[in-house]
Amino acid sequence: MTSIDDIRDQRVDKVKLLNDKGIEAYPVKSNIDTTNAQFIEEFATLFDSQREITIGGRIISVRGQGKLGFVDLIDGTSEKVQCFLSLENMGEETISNFFELVDTGDFIEFTGSAYITKRETNALSVKSWRLLAKSLRPIPDSFYGLEDEDERYRKRYLDFILNKDNRDMMKRRSIFWNTIRGFLLARDYIEVETPVLENTTGGADARPFVTHHNALDMEVYLRISAGELWQKRLLIAGLPKTFEIGRIFRNEGISSEHAQDYTQVEFYEAYSDFNKGMTMTKDLYIKIAEEVYGKSTFENKGLSFDLKDEWAIYDFSKIILEKYNIDVHATNVNEVEDKLKNNEVEYDKKTLSIERGIDLLWKKVRKTLAGPGFLIGIPVYLEPLAKKSKEDERVVERFQVILAGSEVGKGFSELNDPIDQRDRFMSQQALRDAGDDEAQMADMDYVEAMEYGMPPAFGFGVSERLFSFLEGKSVRECQAFPLMRKKN
Repeated sequence: MTSIDDIRDQRVDKVKLLNDKGIEAYPVKSNIDTTNAQFIEEFATLFDSQREITIGGRIISVRGQGKLGFVDLIDGTSEKVQCFLSLENMGEETISNFFELVDTGDFIEFTGSAYITKRETNALSVKSWRLLAKSLRPIPDSFYGLEDEDERYRKRYLDFILNKDNRDMMKRRSIFWNTIRGFLLARDYIEVETPVLENTTGGADARPFVTHHNALDMEVYLRISAGELWQKRLLIAGLPKTFEIGRIFRNEGISSEHAQDYTQVEFYEAYSDFNKGMTMTKDLYIKIAEEVYGKSTFENKGLSFDLKDEWAIYDFSKIILEKYNIDVHATNVNEVEDKLKNNEVEYDKKTLSIERGIDLLWKKVRKTLAGPGFLIGIPVYLEPLAKKSKEDERVVERFQVILAGSEVGKGFSELNDPIDQRDRFMSQQALRDAGDDEAQMADMDYVEAMEYGMPPAFGFGVSERLFSFLEGKSVRECQAFPLMRKKN
C-alpha cells in the first residue's frame, strides 16, 4: 500500500512538472465568477443561454481518464457540482495535463457552460481548467473518513471537507449568535467589550486560568464570565442596556456540556427584573429556534421539549425537600453528606460545604427534568450577585433555564445594595480561604462602584451550550477547533 509520505513525494514532483510546463501551482488571482450555489439555482437559465462561466473549489472526486472524465467540486456555498471533461471540448493537451497533474484535494477553476449528461445530471461542460492550489496530502476516503474522534478534532479541516453536515453546523452556529445579536440590538441594547484579563475574577463560581502579565509584573486571570461585573459598572455609568458576546475561560473538567474556553452572551437591562426577564428569555429562545432551525421541538439525552409550550416553574427548595427530605434553609454539612452518600453522588470531602453539597444533590435531580422551564427559589448562599426575594429573603430572584436535564441560561434581578454585596463577597471569600477555588473572589473595586448608586436591573447569560443542546451534540463537537492535548 502506498504511504502518505510516498503520495506527498509524488505530488511534490507534480509541482515541479507544473512549473516545467509553465503552469502555476499556487497563483495569486482567481477568475471564478459563479459559485456552486448560483450554478445550481440558475442552471435552467445558464443552460438556455449557454453563457460561458467559471466555477471553482476543491476537487473531491475524479472519475475516468484519457478522453473522458467527471469531477465533483465543492466550494462551501452549496452542494457539490459535477463537471464533465471531454477530449472534444478541451483538446488533447488540456485534458492530458489535467489527468497527469491534477489530484483530488486540489483547488481548481473550470471554465465552461451548463450541460445535461446522458444520465440527466446537471453538470458543467468544461472547456478549460486552471489550478488554484496544489494539495500535497490526500484527502481521506469520503466513506471511511476520520473514524477516530481525537483525530477528527485535531484535523477538523478534514472533518469539514468530508462532512457537509458539520460544515452546515458551523453556518448555523454563526446564525445562532447573530440571531441573539439582532434580537438585542432591535431592543436598543448596545454591544460592548470588557476586559478578558482581570485582577479579580467575578460573575460566576468557577476555577480561573492564571497567567503572568510581564509589562505590569503581576498575576492576572482570564475572565470566567462575559464581563458581568464590568457591564454592571456600565449600568452605574448610565448605560441602561448593554450586552457582550465573547470568549470566557474556566479551568475545569471536560464533558459533553463543558469546555474550558467557549463563547457566551451576557446582557443587562436597567429598571427591569427577573420576572420581566423570564418573558424576554422565552421570546429569545423561541426566536433562536425559529431563525436557526425553523422549528420549536427538540430532543436531547432521551428528553424532548417544545419551546413554544407553557414553560414550567421548578422551585429549587421544594424539589430538594421532596426528593431528599432536606430543608435547604436549615441543614448542616453532616446531613448533606449523608444524603450524598445515600444517593450515590460523588463529592470531594476536602472541600465539601453545604453550598457544594446542595448543588450536587440538585444536579442529580435536574437530569430528570425535560423542560422547558425556569428554576427559581435558589437559596441566597448559592447566588452572591442576585437580589433577595421580598416574599422570602432566604432565596434570591434568580432563574435558570432548564432544557433536557441541563441548565442552559441564567438570569436574575441584580443585587444593587453595596452593603449586602460586600457581606456576600465576604462569605464567598471565606469559602475560598477554606479551599473552595470555585467560590467567587471578593471584588471590592466593584463594591466601591456600587456605592455610587446602581439602578435596579435584570441580567442574563447563556453560553454556546444552548447551541449544542439544540444541535443534540456535545459542546466540543459544536466548536470548530476544540482544545486538544499536544501530541508528543
